[in-house]
Amino acid sequence: MSTPPGGHIELERAVDAIGVGRRHRQDYGDLAPLVESIRRNGLLQPITITLDGHLICGARRLAAIRQLGWKTVNVWVRSGVSDRLGQLLAEQDDNLLHKPLTPLEAAGLYRELKALLTEGATLRQEASRFQPAGTGEEDGAVNLTAPWAGSGEAAVQAAKMVTGRDSHTTMERIVRLEDLVADPTQPDAVRSRAAEEVERIRAGGKVYPAHLRMNAELSLAELDQLATDPTQSAELREQARAEAAGVREAEQDARAVELEHLAKDALARVRAAKKTGRKPRPRLTAVEPGEAVPYPLTVFLAIWDDLANWWAHHDPAEVGPALTDEQWARFEDTIAGTVAFADAARASRQAERRSEHIA
Repeated sequence: MSTPPGGHIELERAVDAIGVGRRHRQDYGDLAPLVESIRRNGLLQPITITLDGHLICGARRLAAIRQLGWKTVNVWVRSGVSDRLGQLLAEQDDNLLHKPLTPLEAAGLYRELKALLTEGATLRQEASRFQPAGTGEEDGAVNLTAPWAGSGEAAVQAAKMVTGRDSHTTMERIVRLEDLVADPTQPDAVRSRAAEEVERIRAGGKVYPAHLRMNAELSLAELDQLATDPTQSAELREQARAEAAGVREAEQDARAVELEHLAKDALARVRAAKKTGRKPRPRLTAVEPGEAVPYPLTVFLAIWDDLANWWAHHDPAEVGPALTDEQWARFEDTIAGTVAFADAARASRQAERRSEHIA
């Protein structure tokens, strides 16, 4: 029996006696190369378990040796990680060294770490408040991740533990989507949209557009609620219905950032009408059936803020050959339309300035 660094004790353990329990990694990826490596070279790095046989590090290695049919395996038995927070931190150390977590797996680990860090910070605050000075005694959990952050910093600290950077905004957006899916008080449309966005992320979709589309759906849900609220005036209910219909009409063609702004502005107009009792002219109705829906200035500004310096982030030598003929045609049409729009807007701007100068 040897004693590797870090207080581990190396032992031989029955594979079936190692408990995996609940882990945030759900997708082990392609195990074939790992299985072949272990078959050819043996297990170069033992898996790590707690004193009572629960897995800490090495879930993919354990899955691989089970595929190989091993009955026993050398393990490192480590003390000091029997509590839940210690196991989560050790699990994440293992993740950083091997296959990264998916965004949904990372969000699950982030959620639990944040809760435990917040709880630990609260315990330490209570201990420091009531503990006599100079006793040197601390709550046992506090020793795991010194220095502890206050509860207000738990999100940032948890995100850095999971991803190595301050990604707490992204993590919170995923957590919010999952919470909306599970919230029985939300309308069916909201829960359905949230579930759809979670599946998009699972399939490799981006989190930020999913967040924007979810914001739009929540604005639509409030518009729908106002449209059917018998305590509101008939005029307000009709305005809410028309505004929601206008947003949904634009939904097929609008980008996520555009859709969020459209829904936000529509809801703001209805809220203003509800507050003042006046009905402003709707701004999301096409002049003629089949024509493009006119967007407010806020959407224009959001689009160009989003596109600022876009060319600095793409290589034309890569983009040009990569686009299909259809994609290239759309790109050319967009450029031509943008140039024509800029010329018209510039002429209008100059005419306005000339009239101001004459006045």
